Amino acid sequence: MNRRQKRLFSLIVAVVAIGLSFAGQQLGWFDQSVQKIEQQNPGLYSVVRFSDGDTITVNMNGTQESVRMIGVDTPETHKPNAPVQCYGPAASAYTKNLIGTQKVRLEADPTNQNRDRYGRLLRYIYLPDGRLVQEELIKNGYGFAYTLFPFTKKDDFVKLQDLARSENKGLWSNCNPHQEESGRGRPKIPAKVPRASACWLQGF
Repeated sequence: MNRRQKRLFSLIVAVVAIGLSFAGQQLGWFDQSVQKIEQQNPGLYSVVRFSDGDTITVNMNGTQESVRMIGVDTPETHKPNAPVQCYGPAASAYTKNLIGTQKVRLEADPTNQNRDRYGRLLRYIYLPDGRLVQEELIKNGYGFAYTLFPFTKKDDFVKLQDLARSENKGLWSNCNPHQEESGRGRPKIPAKVPRASACWLQGF
């Protein structure tokens, strides 16, 4: 095989690989693989990375999967071309402290999709003691109930948010937030990391 033939062969292999990857995403081949792992291993998964308050990465039988928490939205800390939002660092620290080195249990929602537009798994995240991470974030004022998309625990999350707001917990007393029609919360006060960290240490 001469050099030209080798280049042509490499190009064909690359095109086939891209085509298979696209087909896999469209037909749900990768999702079926993830669902099979979860069904065969319904136990707990190790957390290998904390991206921010509402996103973690787990080790799923040797494969790292980014997991976006269903039904909660915490202030931004890593959004491109956007400033760090008030209470974003505090929410990230809270999630990392809450989970720590514990393994977590993942649960899908039958009314929600399996992945978001960024390819992240959408899951409820439970601690070994049965607590739901999303509920802990919302009721302690570290995140908003994100109600744009359907999910079975929507009413429960909204009630927890109303309670946290009425008790001026976390960002409700520190960030003067408002909630958009989409269900996403937006703190109005720019983030000040020392202040947010101090609030977290005080247990707000």
